[in-house]
Amino acid sequence: MFRVPPLACAVLALGMSVLLPQAAADAAVSVKKEGKQLVFRAGEREIVRYQAEPGELPRPTIKEAFQRGAYLHPIHTPSGRVVTDDYPSDHLHHHGVWFPWTKTEFEGRKPDFWNMGAKTGRVDFVGIDKVWEEKGRAGFSARHAFVDLTAKPSKMALNETWEVTVSAATDGTPRHIIDLTSTQTCATEEPLKLPKYHYGGLGFRGHGDWNGAAALRVLTSEGITDRKQANESRGKWCWVGGDVGGEPAGVTILCHPENFRFPQPMRVHPNEPFFCFAPQQLGEMAIEPGKPYVSRYRFIVTDGQTTAEQAEGWWKEWTAAK
Repeated sequence: MFRVPPLACAVLALGMSVLLPQAAADAAVSVKKEGKQLVFRAGEREIVRYQAEPGELPRPTIKEAFQRGAYLHPIHTPSGRVVTDDYPSDHLHHHGVWFPWTKTEFEGRKPDFWNMGAKTGRVDFVGIDKVWEEKGRAGFSARHAFVDLTAKPSKMALNETWEVTVSAATDGTPRHIIDLTSTQTCATEEPLKLPKYHYGGLGFRGHGDWNGAAALRVLTSEGITDRKQANESRGKWCWVGGDVGGEPAGVTILCHPENFRFPQPMRVHPNEPFFCFAPQQLGEMAIEPGKPYVSRYRFIVTDGQTTAEQAEGWWKEWTAAK
C-alpha cells in the first residue's frame, strides 16, 4: 500500500478525452493518489494514470482471470485526447503500456505471463516504494511480481521494479513525456528462459479508433511507414498513431541504446493498434540469477503526426542526457 496527499481534483472517468487548453509554458507535473491509481497532471491537464492494484473489470462479461494492475492507462495528448486502450474486446489482456513475457520456460514449466486467460502466469502489483514531485516533474517506483501459475503451489519467477518519470514540455511541439525503466531480477536460483518468439516484453495498445489495417499509421527510425514492413524490423524509435475523434495524435516510443539487442526488433500487428519491442525475435535469451535485466524506454505523446526529424531529435536529446 502507499500514501500520497489527498485528492485535490475531481476524478476523470477512465478512457475519456477531456479537451483542455494547452499551457503557454511548461507546467509543473503533479501526482495524486485516486483510488487504486496514481494520476499525473500538468496544471489541469491529465497526462497518465498508473493502475497499481487491479481495478474493477469494465464489463461484466470479462472473466476474473483477466483482472490486472501494474500498467499505464489512459495516456493523454496535450489537448486531452486518449491514445491508449484497456481491456479491448479482441484482446482482453492488453492494457495501455504493460510489460509481460509470452513464451517462457521456468524450472521446466512454460508459464505465459501475457495471455492471462490461459491461467498459466500473471504479473501482480506488489507495492509502491516512492512517489515524488521535483523540479517540475513527478514519478514513482513500484514493484511487480511474475507469478508462475503452473507450479503447485504458484511460484514467483521474476521480481520487477518500475521507475517512472512524467514531464511536460511546450518548446516546439507541446508534448507529454513518460520515462519507464523496468528492472527484472530472478526470484529464485533458476533463470527465466525466453525462446525465440515474435512478441512479448514492452507492449503498447493504441486507441480503439486505430483498429483496422488502414487506421494505425507508423513511422520507424529507418523510415518505414508500411506496418507490414515495420513488423520484425529493428529501430531506435517508432511513432504509432492515427486519428482520435477525427484529429491525428500518437506516441513516439524511444528505445535506449543500452537496452539488450539494441536496436530492438519490433512487433507491429497487421490489423490492430498494437506495438511491442521484442528482442527475443532474434533468438532465445534468458534472464539469469544475479544479472538484472534492465530496459529503458521513453514515450513522447503528441497531437498531430510526428516527423522523422522531430523523433530523431528527441531520441538524440534523450540518449545524450547523463
